[in-house]
Formats: sequence, structure tokens, C-alpha cells
Amino acid sequence: MPFRVTTINLEQDHKRWPLRRPLIEAEIARLKPDILALNEVSLPLQTARTLCAFATGAIGVPHSLVQQTRVNGLSEVEGEALITTFPVVETGNLDFRTQDIVALVARLTVAGVPIDVYVTHLYRSVGDDSLRLFQVQRLLGWIDSRPDAAHTIICGDFNATLDKPSAALMASRFRPTQTAPTAFTPLADDKGSVSHPYWPRMDRCIDYVWVSERLKVLASGTCFDRPSPDDASLWPSDHAGVWADIELG
Repeated sequence: MPFRVTTINLEQDHKRWPLRRPLIEAEIARLKPDILALNEVSLPLQTARTLCAFATGAIGVPHSLVQQTRVNGLSEVEGEALITTFPVVETGNLDFRTQDIVALVARLTVAGVPIDVYVTHLYRSVGDDSLRLFQVQRLLGWIDSRPDAAHTIICGDFNATLDKPSAALMASRFRPTQTAPTAFTPLADDKGSVSHPYWPRMDRCIDYVWVSERLKVLASGTCFDRPSPDDASLWPSDHAGVWADIELG
């Protein structure tokens, strides 16, 4: 049974969110994902709930939402989220105890098979990779504590290319579905300031859908990767997303 997974960092409600939102919704309607992982959802605007309701209406299939806020002062600001058409059996969360960063897991039933889907967003890309490496070690330890899932998928913004120790450790356990560039788009705010001006545009892959060994990747690529036809500086987000069509092995 093939199913589609997508992931995107929403950049909270920054950089002209009201104008970006229709671009995101149009891509959701085009892709029709069965599993949609979201980083940096805005809690004040409840953007994950809004997109979940949109997906249900646009695709015509009921969608469920799982959210996990970040911790401490960021618990009222942003979080990670998972939107899915599959039954949700259970959920859990992990506090990395670094930079208020968290991960969530949702156990889904796909064709009667239990699949754990994780969503996380690791330490910022200009930071020291040793902290991301610590977070990956914690994440893998958490995954290992849930060995009764038939398959595992991990989605999100890892803020590291595959040559970094943190992403290389992930790659030693799970396969990335694709490695085309996802960061950073030329998204600009209403004053024309481009996001992450210290990085070149779209020269690195830092967003991933990772899959366990017995999952078959039928196809994969980037998404949320086209600007508005009326404004070349208006993109769905400051990251492109990733989509993957997956089949149970």
C-alpha cells in the first residue's frame, strides 16, 4: 500500500504569513499527503490546526492532528506537528533538554501495520554540530526504546548536511529519501530582508524524511519549493519541503 509523506518547516508566522499561507495550502491540495510533518507551527495563530482543517476540506478525507509544544518559554510560541489520514494509536514526546527543543512520535496504523512517525527540529544551522549530535543520540535512544513498531519514519529540519556528524549518524541507521537542496529559499519579509542572509540560496539539504530498512521508497523530491507567480520573493517558507512516496516492505 503506497502512501505519501511530506515535511516542511513553516517559519512560524514570520515573513508575511498571511500571504504565504495560500501557497502552503495550494501545495497541500496538490500533494495530498497521507502524513504531513510540520516544524515551527505558530501556537498563537494555531497554524497546524488551521492547515489540518484545510486538508480535510480540500482533500475530502478526515485528518487528525498531533502537536507537541516546545518547552519552557517557547511552549506558548511554537511546536512540532503531525497531520495524518491514518488512525493514531498513541503519541509521545521527548524533551532533548537543550535549547527547549522537543520531538514527537505518533504510532499510526497503515494497512494494519504499526508505524512510528517522529517529527523534530534540531539545533539551528549556524550552531555547533556537537549539540545536534547529542540530540540525534538522544533521538536514536528514544527510537530504540520503542522496538515494537514494524517500521519507523523520522521527519523534520535537522539543520545539518550529510557530511556533518549528526546527520551522518542518522544516515548510519536510516535512509534519507532524497538529498536535493531544501535551504534556504529567497523568502523575504515585507521590508525586503531575505531570511538567513549569511547562507547561499538553496545550496544544501537539511530537511529530511528518514525511513527504516524495510520501507520501500518509490519516489521522492522537494516540495513547497516554488515562489508566488506574482512575487519572486514570496515563497511558502524559508525552507523547501520534502515529499516521499513509500510502500510497506
